Amino acid sequence: MSSETPVDMPPMRFDTKIAVLLRDDLETWQRLNVTSFLVSGLGPTEPEVIGEPYEDADGTAYLPMFRQPVLVFEGTKEVLKAAHARALARALPRAVFTSDLFGTGNDRDNRAAVRAVGTGELDVVGLAVYGPRNGVDKVVKGARMHP
Repeated sequence: MSSETPVDMPPMRFDTKIAVLLRDDLETWQRLNVTSFLVSGLGPTEPEVIGEPYEDADGTAYLPMFRQPVLVFEGTKEVLKAAHARALARALPRAVFTSDLFGTGNDRDNRAAVRAVGTGELDVVGLAVYGPRNGVDKVVKGARMHP
């Protein structure tokens, strides 16, 4: 067993990136809601993004979380539209949140609201993307880090 503690170990560098892009005209509560919904899809479909379960010094167990940072960006409606198109073109794993979802109250209605609109007409207010660092960087090009 190694005597190294996490503090003594060099920082981990990931070849992949998780990014969330939010439209810059959302209210604070909407930004938080959209972010949580978007990232919830990554773990079940991309299991390598999930780390090991947590445990505190008293042995109390906690759920595992992402193994790497989630970077949150913001951009205009046009930046979101372009990022959505680039994510599709690169076939990167992605989650989408449209403005219509603010008017629904459950998963079934959320999926129906997205299904009712063609890809090019979706009013995207949030997008989560996972993949190789350089590919994700190209998808979020034009966005800025969320303040």
